[in-house]
Amino acid sequence: MGGSFVTTSTLEPDDLQGIIAAGYGHLPFACFVLLRVDAEHAGSAAGARAWLSRVAGRVTTAARREEAQSTNIALTYQGLLALGLDAHRTAGFSAEFVEGMTAPHRSRALGDSGESAPMKWAWGGPNTPMVDLVLMLYAKDEETLESLYQLNAVEFGAGGIVEVRRLGTSRLRGVEPFGFADGISQPSIDGLGAPSRQVGDRVRAGEFILGHLNEYGLYPVSPLVAPADDPAGLAAAAPSGGTQDLGRNGTYLVFRELRQDVDGFRAYLTEATRMPDGNDDPAGAQRLAAKMVGRWPSGAPLVLAPDTDDRSLAAVNDFRYVATDEHGLRCPIGAHIRRANPRDSLPPNPGSAKAIMVNNRHRIIRRGRECAPGGSSGTPDAGGPGLHFICLNSNIARQFEFIQGTWCDNPKFAGLYDDRDPLISTQPNRTFRVPGLPVRTRYSGIPNFVTVAGGAYFFLPGIRALHYLAEHG
Repeated sequence: MGGSFVTTSTLEPDDLQGIIAAGYGHLPFACFVLLRVDAEHAGSAAGARAWLSRVAGRVTTAARREEAQSTNIALTYQGLLALGLDAHRTAGFSAEFVEGMTAPHRSRALGDSGESAPMKWAWGGPNTPMVDLVLMLYAKDEETLESLYQLNAVEFGAGGIVEVRRLGTSRLRGVEPFGFADGISQPSIDGLGAPSRQVGDRVRAGEFILGHLNEYGLYPVSPLVAPADDPAGLAAAAPSGGTQDLGRNGTYLVFRELRQDVDGFRAYLTEATRMPDGNDDPAGAQRLAAKMVGRWPSGAPLVLAPDTDDRSLAAVNDFRYVATDEHGLRCPIGAHIRRANPRDSLPPNPGSAKAIMVNNRHRIIRRGRECAPGGSSGTPDAGGPGLHFICLNSNIARQFEFIQGTWCDNPKFAGLYDDRDPLISTQPNRTFRVPGLPVRTRYSGIPNFVTVAGGAYFFLPGIRALHYLAEHG
């Protein structure tokens, strides 16, 4: 049986793919199947559209919570072309989506260099097979997941769809590989789900869903089609009238496979906190890790629990920085959570409602899962543990890329001099400063603990748009 999501405005949950509304925390098993339309297969575009039509009928929507399994699907720009979508119907897609994650200038901005360079990626890079679609499968147990995968595998094989890679996940436990509680700080979409109890954390739907007003009071740029190209009216009417909005109730999905050097992280913490007499300091190592993250392993924020972990605060997210910890004496300015979500600390008026409004224009919704320890497609992966980072946003440049490049990987963030995100930056030899009285502590030569192993930008269509793509390409 399914249950309904609570909605409070004019959103259309039956036209939204369910991953927008929830991360399927009740379905702890998942896999992500990367697919390619086989151009050498006779009638590949028509066969792929026929397959998509069948899948579209099974896609889980935001109107109903399925208790046993859920299916969602997204497409790259090349995937849209492979289905037969012509140039004039793709004109409204964002430049970031069209160019892709591996465009050279975009790789530089994202910090994808060295071991994280796209040339070294296991998928999504210039040296790997093209990815056209990702099929996202979730289930209550391993048996149900495997059955769901096999059902789809038979169908996409018959439709001229080739599996590029099957990305496995560990059973969902709410803890990322470095040992910290994950998924705590998430914005609440206005009009979808239970209202957030945190003041200022309810963000307009248009920040995450095309076809709806964003935090600027504007509709995000969305792909439009002429009525003549949609005689059956499958796409939604555009707000401006006269055209059909192919993007409405869809969004952009950012997918990055991140490998995490857990042993290297722990070794660095041990070395950096070793006592003058040569003895290890486990408590000191845990404090430094918490300073880097901005939370204790339980999830308790340092702003509210500066000295020791407090499990009673594990799920607390209602806090600000300026009034409580303006100078970072509790949670360092350069800590991961302070960079990824500065909350009320942004100029021109830190601590004000204006600062919260500015921050809300750069929020993302995260839907990631931990990588399976055995790697992908049943092949052992020497890269070790990691995270399938997945986020949703209506403007890739202003949201995901801004957070990654301007906040997390920026050495000058918030007045700092030469500090990057101490946890997720892929740049080696970083610096991290922990403010203190009477003096601060400076950690230098921090190695990179995270490596990008693959990635792509996808379009996650609304249900009507899925049927349009299946009908018209």
